[in-house]
Amino acid sequence: MSNANETKRPFKILGIQQIAIGGTDKKRLQKLWVEMLGLQVKSTFVSERENVDEDICAIGSGVHAVEVDLMQPLDIGKKPAVHTTPLNHVGLWVDDLPVAVEWLTKQGVRFTPGGIRKGAAGYDITFLHPKASDEFPIAGEGVLIELVQAPQDVIKALT
Repeated sequence: MSNANETKRPFKILGIQQIAIGGTDKKRLQKLWVEMLGLQVKSTFVSERENVDEDICAIGSGVHAVEVDLMQPLDIGKKPAVHTTPLNHVGLWVDDLPVAVEWLTKQGVRFTPGGIRKGAAGYDITFLHPKASDEFPIAGEGVLIELVQAPQDVIKALT
């Protein structure tokens, strides 16, 4: 909330530009983000100074594109430790949530309990579990991922 005495913010947040996800094994991150969710690796960035081997992926295109960086450390014992930064969750628009859940479950993706339900913003949502199990070997590799049913206007704008 703002009040009349508050200085007007000199900038505006326009949307998500990037989501950076770290793990100890980039291949496990790729299994979910590239193979299961369909992102494409656009480029790779490797930096000894930043201790990172990173695949740069994208969701969407043009001005609607959101970069998703899949990062692993070059040396797990050195800093920065790109694999240890916590991330609460990442929300992703989905054009057909029930179909996505059915297909991903068949592929071995683990979901949290609760199934599809109304989220805080009123959209149907469900969550991919951050940890894999024996029964469901594909998960968020430490990141909770929310799948959100996109309304028709978002589907139209982003497809």
